[in-house]
Amino acid sequence: MDLYEKIVKGEEKLSLVGLGYVGMPIAVAFAKKINVVGFDLNEKKIELYKSGIDPTNEVGDEVIRNTKVDFTADPAKLREAKFHIVAVPTPVNDDHTPDLTPVEGASRILGQNLTKGSIVVFESTVYPGVTEDICVPILEKESGLKCGVDFKIGYSPERINPGDKVHRLETITKIVSGMDEETLDIVAKIYELVVEVGVYRAESIKVAEAAKVIENSQRDINIAFMNELSMIFHKMDIDTRAVLEAAGTKWNFLKFMPGLVGGHCIGVDPYYLTYKAEELGYHSQIILSGRRINDDMGKYVAESLVKNLIKADIPVKHARVAILGFTFKENCPDTRNTKVIDIYKELGEYGIDPMVVDPAADAEEAKRLYGITFRSMDEVKDMDAVIIAVAHNDFLKLDRERIDSFYAASHKRKVLSDIKGVLNRKEYLTEDYLYWRL
Repeated sequence: MDLYEKIVKGEEKLSLVGLGYVGMPIAVAFAKKINVVGFDLNEKKIELYKSGIDPTNEVGDEVIRNTKVDFTADPAKLREAKFHIVAVPTPVNDDHTPDLTPVEGASRILGQNLTKGSIVVFESTVYPGVTEDICVPILEKESGLKCGVDFKIGYSPERINPGDKVHRLETITKIVSGMDEETLDIVAKIYELVVEVGVYRAESIKVAEAAKVIENSQRDINIAFMNELSMIFHKMDIDTRAVLEAAGTKWNFLKFMPGLVGGHCIGVDPYYLTYKAEELGYHSQIILSGRRINDDMGKYVAESLVKNLIKADIPVKHARVAILGFTFKENCPDTRNTKVIDIYKELGEYGIDPMVVDPAADAEEAKRLYGITFRSMDEVKDMDAVIIAVAHNDFLKLDRERIDSFYAASHKRKVLSDIKGVLNRKEYLTEDYLYWRL
């Protein structure tokens, strides 16, 4: 009887190491079929899960209340499992080099609690070679076991899209890989328990690692192109969205939109690929050019707002500006790696202290990470300018009357930056508005 059969029969358990926006939904999905240990070092998060609260809003409180996941912050509980999935963040340092601290730390903890006959699958996005060259030596050192003899490894890149209720674990084809055919077969069958659309068996771990890292690099480059087009078309006094809608009528036109590129994937993963390329003597040209454009978009948005304040004869220093939305994407509470902070900081360089409103965001996290205290929508009044930075559902409901109420009555022209284009542009192409969008 192999490990897959033992897990299906309830004789062995699966563990999830890292219970964030990616790991927790995976744990919950597997717990519908098999026995699952859900481990995270964050005791506060574990207590929330145990009390039936989903701080990520990925699956909801009711699902958490009813899940059979054995949530724990005790590393020793990992010894109860034989199949381990590691789903921890892989951020970058300030100099854009990979920060492998989380995945190395997870490997250490798991290694200290690894038992013979186990399979370890990494889901964290990394450059090709990290699983075998960095994680395996840590697992071997901490466990005293030998990879390939006492335990096996695999890699299956996460593809969960935080806040997306359509493209979920169950509905996205899962890439799987293993160090040998036997391991690959077990890893594939385990994931097929929860991935309804099936899995794709990559020919090696490095191929699976590379496939993941280029997925987001490709998106990053395409969005950078759209952002560059936006800057060009603004100089031509042409609306970018109108251009893209027209071009989009061709069957093979790729429908990307300009915007802020934050979060833990698209704005981070390309640096993992270019870092490894640099190690091998190749300096990226296209990938890093795209990154530079996207990293500068917050500054560009802030500068555009300041220009419109000047056009409206509103003093820039101490201007009253409200930023609606702070998370890295719509309808998601996560503020980590948000690019809205770049707008906030750049406005500060002009002597503006913006008010930030975000009913969907994790307010405690924003206060801890950025020192920002959110304000309520009711406090948005007598403004000189408003920036709609994130397309939360709450902001999609805003009508002209409500938006009018945000501004000081004395202003002849209201400065409005609609970064994501959530409003009907034609409604605001009036004499009393200076409307701007990417």
